[in-house]
Amino acid sequence: QVQLVQSGGGLVHTGGSLRLSCAASGFAFSAYGMGWFRQAPGKERDFVASTNWKGDKSDYADSVKGRFTISRDNAKGTVYLQMTNLNPEDTAVYYCASDSTPISRFTPPSSTVAYKYWGQGTQVTVSS
Repeated sequence: QVQLVQSGGGLVHTGGSLRLSCAASGFAFSAYGMGWFRQAPGKERDFVASTNWKGDKSDYADSVKGRFTISRDNAKGTVYLQMTNLNPEDTAVYYCASDSTPISRFTPPSSTVAYKYWGQGTQVTVSS
């Protein structure tokens, strides 16, 4: 069955860094764009970053541009989110997700409805 297994969350101080990983199995990972989203308590799930199936195009929410980097290793079936210069506003549960459209010309969109499979979520807490 399809699985997206996340790891790498935790507690960090303001200005710190974390790297999230999302290991995929059960589908043709290398054919699909991937995205990261986050959801703070009481808020909607928001787009963070996405990358196309080849990993040569990416898109970011304005709030994380210049601080977060999405990357993928198709040989390992894994997508990463490197987060630097973290601040308390980055505190949320982070989710990886796979685009529903294979071999797309575009980076996956920022809407959650465009994604088919989701990881279990991982907590990121940034203390001030």
